[in-house]
Amino acid sequence: MPMLKPWRKPLAYALDTDTMAYFLALCIITFLVLFAKKGLVENETVAFQILQEEGRFGIFRVLNTLQFLAIPVIYAFKVTVIAFVLWVGAFMFGYRITYKQMWHIALVAETVFLLPEFVKIMWFILIDHEPDIIEITSFYPLSLMNLADPETLAARFQYPLKALNLFEALYWLVLVEAVHLTANKKWPVALAIVCTTYVPGFLFWLFYYTQVYK
Repeated sequence: MPMLKPWRKPLAYALDTDTMAYFLALCIITFLVLFAKKGLVENETVAFQILQEEGRFGIFRVLNTLQFLAIPVIYAFKVTVIAFVLWVGAFMFGYRITYKQMWHIALVAETVFLLPEFVKIMWFILIDHEPDIIEITSFYPLSLMNLADPETLAARFQYPLKALNLFEALYWLVLVEAVHLTANKKWPVALAIVCTTYVPGFLFWLFYYTQVYK
């Protein structure tokens, strides 16, 4: 087996881990990150404190609980769909990657999206003013949303602009590298698989979202 380049070693190690163990670890870390974000950022806003003082935050507590419980369900659904799309693409390009392997690839790649959550928590902890709930919900690190005014931007464009960010591009790169390492074939073909399956599907979903949002 050829010597791996330094930046590929952590990814190769993640791809060699047990799928269920990685899934559980990812869910636990996501749970902790979400808990930290709500405790250190969202629950410290003036709006939340007013609702708490008035005893009207029960519904928010229920919604928060549902968010925590939904973590494994959301991961399982998202990874299943993305893995299927990539698996079909790999089959079309003649890559012998099983659906189970592709599911693991998609799962490992999801780790990328923990990074912006860490950045978001640190950002609102370190800024020198107290953010409001609009600022918190509309902020996404290194995204196109940071170039827009959330108070004047139509609501249907806010999610797509947040989704278009450098972390998403990094996610694409991780998918390419993971497919390349798993199939042990040419990198350009792995790039073609991701760019002709997941990427257009992702962009189409954002366009569809803007059309059906009400």
